[in-house]
This record gives sequence, C-alpha cells and structure tokens, in this order.
Amino acid sequence: MQSQEIRKQFLAFFENKKHTIVPSAPMVIKDDPTLMFTNAGMNQFKEFFLGNKKPKNSRVTDTQKCLRVSGKHNDLEEVGKDTYHHTMFEMLGNWSFGDYFKKEAIQWAWELLTEVFKVDKDMLYVTIFEGDEKEGLQRDTEAYDIWKEFISEDRILNGNKKDNFWEMGEQGPCGPCSEIHVDIRSAEEKAKVPGKDLVNKDHPEVIEVWNLVFIQFNRKADSSLEELPAQHIDTGMGFERLCMVLQNKKSNYDTDVFTPLIREIETITNSKYGKEEEIDIAIRVIADHVRAVSFAIADGQLPSNTGAGYVIRRILRRAIRYGFTFLNEKEPFIYKLVDTLENQMHEAFPELRSQKGIIENVIKEEEHSFLRTLDQGLQLLDNVIAGSKSKTISGKKAFELYDTYGFPIDLTALILSEKGFELDTESFDVELQKQKERSRKATKIETGDWHELIEDDEEEFVGYDMLQTKVKITRYRKVTSKKDGEMYQLVFNLTPFYPEGGGQVGDKGYLEAPNGDVTYILDTKKENNLIIHYTRNLPVNLNATFEAVVDLDSRNNTAANHTATHLLHQGLRTVLGTHVEQKGSLVKADYLRFDFSHYAKVTTDELKQVEEFVNARIREQLPLEENRNIPYQQALNEGAVALFGEKYGDTVRTIKFGESMELCGGTHVKNTADIWHFVITSESAVAAGVRRIEAISAEGAKQYFESQSEAYDKVLAVLKTKNDPIKVITSLQEENMALKKEIEALQKEKAKGLKQEIRNGLEDVNGVKFLAQKVDLDQAALKDMAFELGSEFKNLFALFASENNGKAMLTCYISKELVAEKELNAGQVVRELGKLIQGGGGGQPFFATAGGKNPGGIPEVLEKAKTYIL
Repeated sequence: MQSQEIRKQFLAFFENKKHTIVPSAPMVIKDDPTLMFTNAGMNQFKEFFLGNKKPKNSRVTDTQKCLRVSGKHNDLEEVGKDTYHHTMFEMLGNWSFGDYFKKEAIQWAWELLTEVFKVDKDMLYVTIFEGDEKEGLQRDTEAYDIWKEFISEDRILNGNKKDNFWEMGEQGPCGPCSEIHVDIRSAEEKAKVPGKDLVNKDHPEVIEVWNLVFIQFNRKADSSLEELPAQHIDTGMGFERLCMVLQNKKSNYDTDVFTPLIREIETITNSKYGKEEEIDIAIRVIADHVRAVSFAIADGQLPSNTGAGYVIRRILRRAIRYGFTFLNEKEPFIYKLVDTLENQMHEAFPELRSQKGIIENVIKEEEHSFLRTLDQGLQLLDNVIAGSKSKTISGKKAFELYDTYGFPIDLTALILSEKGFELDTESFDVELQKQKERSRKATKIETGDWHELIEDDEEEFVGYDMLQTKVKITRYRKVTSKKDGEMYQLVFNLTPFYPEGGGQVGDKGYLEAPNGDVTYILDTKKENNLIIHYTRNLPVNLNATFEAVVDLDSRNNTAANHTATHLLHQGLRTVLGTHVEQKGSLVKADYLRFDFSHYAKVTTDELKQVEEFVNARIREQLPLEENRNIPYQQALNEGAVALFGEKYGDTVRTIKFGESMELCGGTHVKNTADIWHFVITSESAVAAGVRRIEAISAEGAKQYFESQSEAYDKVLAVLKTKNDPIKVITSLQEENMALKKEIEALQKEKAKGLKQEIRNGLEDVNGVKFLAQKVDLDQAALKDMAFELGSEFKNLFALFASENNGKAMLTCYISKELVAEKELNAGQVVRELGKLIQGGGGGQPFFATAGGKNPGGIPEVLEKAKTYIL
C-alpha cells in the first residue's frame, strides 16, 4: 500500500467514526511562547485540554507535521544513524475532547490496525501504565481489561512512568497512555528472543507505532496532580513507521516516503545507498533534513542566527556537512531535492507547491554560505594545527571554531585524525556544557500555578472598539526568569489590550483601582487562548473592579503602522508583481518591518513608486471596512489575501481599505488619512528570494521630517551658506579629490626614493634576497614597491612593516620561484607573525598582508622574519 493511500485510509476510518478531519497546523508556532515548533499532534489542541476554549467538534482527526529537534523531544543527533528517528515527521491522530475515552480509543485502534490495515495480530504488543507509588497512581487496570478483549494477556505489558505516563510539559494536562508496538523481525529472530523482551529497548525492528494517551490529570507547579473536569483522548501514530510496517520494510527509509529522495540523492551525488554505512547515514540525514527545512520555510520560518530560525539553520547545516564530508559534495545540491519532495507530497501539503521557489532559493543560498564557512573553518583549523606544540588539540580551541564560526565538531575531529592529531574531547565537552548552562539559565522560566479568582468560560477581547473599560481579574500567576526577573501574569474577564500576534506587538497601559492606585501593564501576549497581561506587581485588592486603560499614543501609532503594512503589501504587488507574498512582519509604535518574496534588489525608482503608492492611498482617505465573522472560504472568494504559515479558523476577520483586503486580527486606523505619511527607511535582503523593507508612518514620520529639517539647518551652518549647499559640497569634493591625487603623487615619489635605499639593504641569505624593514608608506604604495622589486629579483623574500593611526600593518612578498622551490607561503608567514601585533591576515602564497592593534610588536616581527629562510 502506497503512503498516500495509507494516509487517506487513516483519515477516512475516523471520519466514518464521526470525527471531523482538520488540516495540519503550521509546523512553526507563532502564537505560543512556550514552543518554537509543533512537536506533537496535540499542540494545536492545547487550549481545549486546558479548558480555555470550547471545541467546535468534540471528535477530530488529522495528520500533523511535527518537528523534534530541541527541548524535551530532541531526536536530532539520532537522525540518520538509525532507521526510525526523524526531525520532521507526520503524526496521524484521533482526538476526543470530553467525548469518548479508553474503550473506544483502544477498540478503534485495534480495528484499524488489524482489520483495515491487516496487520498480523501476532506481530503486536501493547503496554499499559504500571502505576507509580510516589505519585499515588494506581495501575491502569481499566486499559488492561479493555485490551484483554482483543489481545492475549501475555502480550499486554506493564510500562513505567517514563514510557507510559504522558505529560505535555512540566505543568499541564497529562495522563496514562497505552502504546502499541510492532515486531517486524524474521521468524528465526522471534524464535530466539520473544518480542515482549525487546519492547521499549530501542530495537530497530520492535518499535512503538501508536500511542493512545488518556488525558485525565493536570500537573501543577508543585508537581502534584489533580483530576481534570473532563477526560480526553489524544493519540499519535508515526506515519513513517506505519508505512514501514504496511510496506513490509525493515527501515522507514526503505518506504516510498523516502525512496524517491534517496534515489535522487544517489543520482546527484553519484553515490550508492546500501553499500557503505557512512554513506548510508549521510544519505538518510540529507533525505530527512531536506523535508524538515522545506516544510519550515513553507510555513514562513527562514534560517537565521536566533530562535526557531537558528534551529532550521542548524538542521540544514548538518545535512550540508554530511554531504561535504561523506558524499564529497563541495557545491550546493540539497536545493535540487525540493522538486522531488514537492512532487511527492504536494497533494497532502499544498504549501510545498505554492512555496517551492522560495524553498529552493533559500536552501541554495544557505548552502553557498555554509560551504564558505567550512572553507574558512578549514583555514582556521590549519592555523590551530600549525600553532600547536603537541599532537593533542585543545578542546577550547575547537569550541571556538564551533561556537564562533559554526564549524562542526565531528568534522574537526575527523580532519585532526587524518592529519595525525587528536582532539581533547573532554575539554570541548566542558566548554559546551558551560554554554548550555548559560543558555539554560538565560531562558529558564519558572511558572507558578494559576490562582483562580472568578470562574469565567472565555475571556472576551473588546480592544477593537474601546481602549478603556472596567474589568475583573479572573486568574493570576507568578513567573520568574533571569531576563525579566519576577513578574505576574493577569487574566481579565474582558480586555481592551491587544495581545502580541500577527507581527503586531502587544499593548501597554495600566489598571486603575477604585482608590486611584495604578498597576502598569508592561506587555500583553496570548497563550493557549488566554490573553495574558504582564505586570511587575499585583494590585493590592485583587477582587476589585479596575479601569483598564490602553496607552493611546502607542496603540494609535501601532495601528497606523499596521495599516501601512497592508498598503505596502498592496503597493509591492502593484509595482513589482503579484508574485510578491508577505513572509513576515513586525509592527511596533515607532516603526514597521515587512518581509516579502522577490528575487532581486528593489531599485530606488521602484521604492519611490511603492512609497508614492502608499501615500496616494493615504491621501484618498480610504475608510476601514471590517468584517469580524466571515466564513474563511467566503473571504478568500471575495479576494482576501491569506498568509502562508498562519492558522485560520472557520470564520475570520477581514480588513479592507479600498482594493486592499487581508485576513488580519490586528488593530487598524479608521481611515488611511490617520496614517498621515509613509516613509521607507531601508530595503535589504533577508534570505535568497526574500527582501525586507523598514518604514515609518504617523508620529514616526513626523519626527523623521523634523530631524531631517534640523540636520539640514546644521549642514547649512557648517558650510556657512544660506542656500544651495549642493554647490558648496560639490566644490569641497572636487578640492578633496585634487588633494588625494597630490598625496598619491607624493607617496609615489617617496616610494621611488625608498626603493633605491631598500635595494641597497637587501641581504643574501641562503641564496635568497632578504629584507625585513619598517617603512613609512601606505598599503597601496607598499604593494607597488613590493611587486616592482619582485620583477627585478626572482629570489626575493621581503617583509615590510608600517604603522598608521595606532595600527600595525605587515606586507609580505615572496618570489613565485621561492614559493615553489622552498615551499614558502606568504599567507602563512603573515598569519603567524600577525599574532605578534595582536592581529591576523592572509593572502596568496606569493603576496599577503596582515593587520594588528599592537605596533609595539613590530621589532619582534622584523627579527623573526629571517627564521623562515634559515
């Protein structure tokens, strides 16, 4: 059975059991501060489990794209080395929100596996929670008794808390689970060792295929458990593992989920899968990682140096490194696999087709960039080896390469081994652990339990219509982090404060108590459908009725910038073409940032056209046309622009200004005239095929023009003119150019005089014309003189040192004949001598330069230069 059919049959089975099929949520999470990526099928349903929102459907089913590379679920280093771990994978699931429970979940799982998919019952084992005395939890006899109806008791195994008690995190919904394991070993192997002895023992052919989670508890901050008011079902079946079982394979990578990619890698790299373990691992790594990176980019997450973007960059670089080291690929090639992936999976995940161009371009540019980094790292590693006094290389030095330049530690160890050196891995591990500890302390957040003050079904947001209203605090909790210290999170029965989302920052403001006391709201975010308000202190009387007041100026300027992003999006599509799509945004009170797909730098003329387009819409005084509850498909049919990587509900909010219409939950001006004016301040590249515009409007634009006017007045004062500063500046530039030419001529004359003096100072050392001297010339003149001397002497070794503005410079010239005969290298010479002036440099074997901040080291440099020819 082909993988596409397996996916369809799973969904159809549960649809027949009255489940609603829902689409996969984006793999990249944008509205949950506790997670970077969707790492389990239940992530998009957290608010239902927590009771913060009532589900429209009590039974749903889906296939969810997941990524596990950080935090509790971190499989990255296992990927490729075995046959069943992955970074990106699909999680097939069925869900019950307070509807059915263990009996139906177990019965349907067995029916689907054994009757629909025809899995041999003798291949299956199940586990149940054995209980935990410390937690006061009993054995899950209910699940055991249900399983007895379907499978022999000797195949129902007890599982400990680690394997059979599922938890969302350190706090939150949790409960016992029942895993279904499959034994795909040969009959001979089964005869030797029973499958039950290998369950949960990391055997590659006795694996968990489905986990049925019975969510019935809530884990509190003090680690205690309390019963949830409703019981839920959360199941997750690994799609890739299921395909392996149903296609009678011994490895996930042998299924049709991966074989098209593996065949393409073989073709591109002229390698063969299944012959050598190192090559097999490399091919598996690349096949897995290109999926993870492609889906992340399709969901709007570009590789970067921070946060989720860094994780994606790290995954891609791991794939590049394996191709570089084991498949001998020194040029970009991974981007070529996107076409195969798109052809294979676009039916289930159409975003791969619509975003294919962006995915290919971003991956290709990242490959180019990291391959340059690898070249640089190889040079730096050569320097480390050259400077080492022993055959053991310090782990601290290797960590610098890893931490500063992203040079993989396993590649460092491999190269050192090939050159007869070894790496002090213990000291490397010490440095790595220090870094992890610093990072952990910096990001660790201690979150207390919610203190419930008032029962409230669902918090109401009223901030579209009012910026001030009376509220009651329904719950609060304390959070502590190294970055922000001790803070409190407050939830109200209703709120005018907009929570961070859709690129827009959260509102600030204050709560005013009846007695006039004020508590400042420092930020507003959304977590699991709760709008959370951050404060430094709790109000004295938590049960009072407060006046909640949003900062008016900040909100108005933010709204102006948000509306400006919509008009900017429309302007870019008008001027550059309809291929332009929004790839990200940041909307603050003082400026806006807008990322979009485009394959070339936006010209000055195009930027002017876009800017004028937006300002024309402002002058037209277009009124806001808002619809808060329109069916999603109807909104699209009416021309609303939806953003890839965003999750939309059944009904959406549309924002329309003239011809601009987008799905958006942010705050906006009532009329485009409120924006006042729009100014683009910069345009730059974010990634291949993605550009960024930064701009200002409203108060930011006013301040910009005021500062420009003030700067202009200062220029006039400096130039001592009242009008036409251009004429004065042009005159100064011409005068400056003339003086530069005069200085260059004087330098050349000076060099001519020095040349004869230097020629007379040449020494004959071991058949080499040698000179090491400090001279008072600039770099250009030094280079000219070095090459002139080199044309006269075919055995020249010259090292010049100079000092300028407190900095030292070294210039080394070695005749090409000497480079060949004596294996001398000017680049290596300046790199080593550059350390004496607290600097470094490089260049070609016959000519190189170095710079440093310690001119005091020049005498030692000149003294040591001769040692290279002795």
